[in-house]
Amino acid sequence: MRKPKDYDAELKALTDKAKQLKSRKVTQLGELVTATGADALSAEELAGVLLDAASATDAAKKEAWRKRGAAFFSGEGKAKARQRTGGEPRRAAPEPGSAQPLFDGPGTA
Repeated sequence: MRKPKDYDAELKALTDKAKQLKSRKVTQLGELVTATGADALSAEELAGVLLDAASATDAAKKEAWRKRGAAFFSGEGKAKARQRTGGEPRRAAPEPGSAQPLFDGPGTA
């Protein structure tokens, strides 16, 4: 005879995994803000910029942003971000058992 599935345990495991993924996403977004130098903006300025970007409908503008972001992650835009902020991006110390950051610092791709 087959052992019955413990649906409650599986649901709890999936819920825990979803919480971990959401937490990792929030952490990575914070690291991205810091790595790009956007942490120099006030919270209100940053929110305004993000709201403007989220409501943008101009495909050409979005494509230009995408290319600029791709250049940043490939290393071409990192030097410019360091010049704007006056040095290396600041990074928080990783928590034990945390996921890999979205941005590992200068020189990584």
